Amino acid sequence: MKKITVFFIALTFMGCSELQKVVNQLPQGGILTQEQIGNGLRQALDNGIQHQVTKLTSKDGFYKNDLVKILLPEELQAVDKGLRSIGLGNLADEGLKAINRTAEDAVKTATPIFVNAVKEITFNDAKNILLGADNAATSYLEGKTTSALYAEFNPVIKNSFSKVGADKIWSNLISKYNSIPFVKKVNPDLTDYVTTEALDGVFTMIAVEEKGIRNKVGLRNTALLRQVFALQDNR
Repeated sequence: MKKITVFFIALTFMGCSELQKVVNQLPQGGILTQEQIGNGLRQALDNGIQHQVTKLTSKDGFYKNDLVKILLPEELQAVDKGLRSIGLGNLADEGLKAINRTAEDAVKTATPIFVNAVKEITFNDAKNILLGADNAATSYLEGKTTSALYAEFNPVIKNSFSKVGADKIWSNLISKYNSIPFVKKVNPDLTDYVTTEALDGVFTMIAVEEKGIRNKVGLRNTALLRQVFALQDNR
């Protein structure tokens, strides 16, 4: 009642421009529901896919991005070292580049998988996620969807290995390494490894966007994002 009284007193003594400033400061729409907050979090994750994950699909999107560049697994570090020791450093470099090219191609093909995962996710405690860490929504998405995403993404990675020629490069590379006298022979499952690493890269880039939206008002490009993340600003 006091707020209403103050408003009408202001109406009496203020001009139109001054009055509009008062109106702009009044609460808009009251307390947001869990559903509204959840929708805002989905928009933030969608922005992560649109603005950040798409960067991974370009040439060198993984290979020249230190946040997500896929390095060799421990088993293959011996391969890398062994090849360089016999003057095949260029081949080792091509092998590293090839697995990153695979991820770049696969994410391009599989982007709808991530979009659908965001659409289908249910935020059971949206307010606590909103008020959580800078990557809370991304971490929640990761925890809820990784197993299902892996199952869908793994065959895409396998296809991309062949598409970009990484399978032939690595077959040649490992063959040459295994021919070095006295080395421990290797036969790694690169499809599994690159699938896991590529998924990690996708979630890393979504988290970059989420952090930006949480900390920079200018990145909140919809009315809902501004309304939802304003609650976080006041925590």
